[in-house]
Amino acid sequence: MPESLGSISAHWFWLTLAAILGAAEMLAPGFFLIWLALAAAGVGTLAFLLPVSIPMQVGLFAIASIFAVYAGKRFLKDNPIVSEDPKLNDRGARLAGEIVTVVQAIENGQGRVRVGDSEWNARGDDAPLGAHVRVTGAEGAVLLVEALT
Repeated sequence: MPESLGSISAHWFWLTLAAILGAAEMLAPGFFLIWLALAAAGVGTLAFLLPVSIPMQVGLFAIASIFAVYAGKRFLKDNPIVSEDPKLNDRGARLAGEIVTVVQAIENGQGRVRVGDSEWNARGDDAPLGAHVRVTGAEGAVLLVEALT
């Protein structure tokens, strides 16, 4: 008969821990807790199939956790997650190529431009008020612009 932790069998403890860690990964995704959940599920399965002592289970969980995290890190290094839209959260980069209107003359490389219904600080070629310039990129909240040719 398998050992127990208080009033529950050891394998149920590990399987419950695996479920909790899996749920925590979904609530706070970081792609780390899932590996610990897999290690706990493995120890829970082993505890169900074989009579393994509690200290041995804890040791197996520690080793399995280290191995799972290392294997997961290695997997992600070899198979990086590529976004279908890498500029999704980078509004400045998404504006590259857009033609915008200068609302504060760009003098000595500094000015402001209108993008849609908002204004952005801009750096680039000098341009008078009302001129149209092309966005070439962004550095933080500052758009890099060039004069249209």
